[in-house]
Amino acid sequence: MLTVTEALLELDDQPVFLRRAGDDPVPTIYLHGVPTSSFDWLGPLAQGGGIAVDLPGFGRSGKRGDLDYSLDGHVRFLNRLLDALELDRVRLCGHDWGAAVGLAWAAAQPARLQRLVIVNAIPLLGGFRWRGPRRLVRMPVVGPIAVGSAWKPILRQVSRRVSATPGPMPDAFVTSVAESFDLGTERATRLLLRDADPEDLARAGANLAAITAPALVVWGEQDPWIAPRFGSGYAAALGDATLELVPDAGHWPWIDRPEVGTRIVEYLSS
Repeated sequence: MLTVTEALLELDDQPVFLRRAGDDPVPTIYLHGVPTSSFDWLGPLAQGGGIAVDLPGFGRSGKRGDLDYSLDGHVRFLNRLLDALELDRVRLCGHDWGAAVGLAWAAAQPARLQRLVIVNAIPLLGGFRWRGPRRLVRMPVVGPIAVGSAWKPILRQVSRRVSATPGPMPDAFVTSVAESFDLGTERATRLLLRDADPEDLARAGANLAAITAPALVVWGEQDPWIAPRFGSGYAAALGDATLELVPDAGHWPWIDRPEVGTRIVEYLSS
């Protein structure tokens, strides 16, 4: 197992928090979803190395009120981050919103991508509609109340729905979300989701076929928020993709089933 270190750099006058392991010249960049952080990727980092970043608005990265938390804003952030790290080519692994950010970036710069894994990704495809708590967050009046209630006991109960294992998600996972879910993350979550209209997301995915790097689409079939058919849709839309459905896993399949994390690392390393 590799040692995972932590680093804080400054980008656009804002702190950016990274976890990293190993020294691969073409590292895997791990991108988390909403409302989590790079903590999600500790296991894969220790197994195979790479760099996991807290996206703006989440974890220990900057959460200033005037930042752009839209899909385009996060894609621009990723591009600037890779330039700051002097990385011409990368492997990429993204989950949920982070997968959407990675896909939109890769569709615009496919030559910089060597290999790709996406996991239960927010669909940049037609036919998607927000479900569950995220649908509530997008509502003008209900949204602030829904986001403001995200304290640890509530998060633990919500995690029961998205996990395919008995009981809630591991306590360390729930604690990591609760500890970083401050007023800045609350605001970023509301702004991000309100800007993410399904029709706009589908338009952002119009050029997915430009991504020709080998890709693995991993999908926990018991995800209550994003149906497995979108995994099939991604596999069809990408240039060279393999779909692997995980029948006994939910929205975070590599946390439900650690062997899925090993599979991801092996694919990215091959």
